[in-house]
Amino acid sequence: MVIAESLSVILKSVLTACLVLCSPHWGLYIFALAQLFYTTVLVLCYVIYFMKLLGSPESTKQQTLPVSRMTDLLPSITGSRAFVNWKEAKLTLSFFKQSFLKQILTEGERYVMTFLNVLNFGDQGIYDIVNNLGSLVARLIFQPIEESFYVFFAKVLEREKGATLQKQEDLAVAAIVLESLLKLALLTGLTITVFGFAYSQLALDIYGGAMLSAGSGPVLLRSYCVYVLLLAINGVTECFTFAAMSKEEVDRYNFTMLALSSSFLVFSCLLTNWCGSLGFILANCLNMGIRITQSLYFIHRYYRESPHRPLAGLYLSPVLLGAFALSGGITGISEVFLCCEQGWPARLAHVAVGAFCLGATLGMAFCTETKLIHFLRTQLGVSRPTDKSM
Repeated sequence: MVIAESLSVILKSVLTACLVLCSPHWGLYIFALAQLFYTTVLVLCYVIYFMKLLGSPESTKQQTLPVSRMTDLLPSITGSRAFVNWKEAKLTLSFFKQSFLKQILTEGERYVMTFLNVLNFGDQGIYDIVNNLGSLVARLIFQPIEESFYVFFAKVLEREKGATLQKQEDLAVAAIVLESLLKLALLTGLTITVFGFAYSQLALDIYGGAMLSAGSGPVLLRSYCVYVLLLAINGVTECFTFAAMSKEEVDRYNFTMLALSSSFLVFSCLLTNWCGSLGFILANCLNMGIRITQSLYFIHRYYRESPHRPLAGLYLSPVLLGAFALSGGITGISEVFLCCEQGWPARLAHVAVGAFCLGATLGMAFCTETKLIHFLRTQLGVSRPTDKSM
């Protein structure tokens, strides 16, 4: 899945660059063709993968998929002579509504900017640049992890059963993985937030010069670093929540998403009129915080009657928190004295200070979070089996 997505994005970017250089007069058609090419490559990758998987003797023997040939994925008449399997259709409709509402939450600010004209084109351009830079980590790191482990949790846990009715071995494995993922997401998000505050101005100065680094860009990117922390935690909690929810709980959650979508649009308008493009990021943070709270409540309720406490992954050692705070203070002072109008020697010194603080912080994390280190070594050193074990 990760390879298919990465290959599609790379080929799309290459095609876009080639068309822009060779046929710039095509204008917006270039991006439309590149998007169509991206979708085609992604679908072909999935088709090839499933053809190989369904043709392998291991899949035939273990019956790891509910289909046995590619034609089973196409519409067909069922054994009861009904063209539509209404049970599966209702479940598909639930996920469609959920995806639609999630799209409003993730891309709602673009609709607000387009239809309500709350920002001028200059502010929209700066916001888009910051949004694209800030979301790189989410797209390249957090999204593949969320998608992969959603499949894992959906495979380990039975959707329509509570924690007490699950196999206890599978329940324990899911709890261990969830705790480690929460810890990893929290550490990654904190690292980006702490060091992003001190290096946002430098990153924008290198990327776009004084036009980006001297205006509202650094404030937006620093705020987006906080949003990335919330994105990291929300991705892990929601991938477990959606995998463990029953159909009825998914339907109830859709109504909650509808309320969140409406409130997000309202908050976007209000906050944007109050503090400009920063209001979009604040509205995103607010809604992401609400979604995290809901997911944490579900996880707490799910494991309430079991001895496992996966939410312990959100607790960090006081020593490690102190290391993060000290690194943030040192890099903040370094930014004041070394960045970004004193030439490249001062910038390189600022980078060196950050590299030293980052190394010290990661070393402290390696010493204090031994359970997470063991989990990462297990995942990186041993290939994941196909059955419900790790």
